[in-house]
Amino acid sequence: MSKRVLEVVLVAATAAVMACGGDKPAVKAPGDGAGEAASAGPAKNRLPPNPPDSPVASAVHISDEIVRACGISQPDAYFAFDSSNLRPEDSNVLGQLVKCFTMGPLKGRTMKLVGHADPRGAGDYNMTLGQSRADSVKQYVVDHGLDKSQTDSTTRGAMDATGTDEPGWARDRRVDILLGS
Repeated sequence: MSKRVLEVVLVAATAAVMACGGDKPAVKAPGDGAGEAASAGPAKNRLPPNPPDSPVASAVHISDEIVRACGISQPDAYFAFDSSNLRPEDSNVLGQLVKCFTMGPLKGRTMKLVGHADPRGAGDYNMTLGQSRADSVKQYVVDHGLDKSQTDSTTRGAMDATGTDEPGWARDRRVDILLGS
């Protein structure tokens, strides 16, 4: 294979991965929840037009119901750009969430974590990426004191995606944190 052909193949492969909105997620066993994906509806979208770091950042969106009950001052957190990894600077808002579900007004209640992806990329990749994002949030809250039985993570992949440009796709790439039933 010539050097030029190899360069073209590498550029095309990189573009395909970038279009999906993240690094290839690891498939994780905890919280598979695949059978529950259809029951999770989209949360109200109140993300800023340009999330931190980049207009293509991904978000952890906490439902208005939880924000009100817990008195959370900064209702959203963000993934590192092009990733399912949470940013260290978002530990404060996620810590407030854990505190509310362990000792606060929502003590003993459950939370539902629903991962999403933008519409670009293959359907199975987007489902896996959405699950990886939801599992990242689940792992964080469990590692910081929430009982594993109080969380349910699932994915919608790109099923609820509405974006048609970079800022819209950024809003599609998120994890919705909802009050469980």
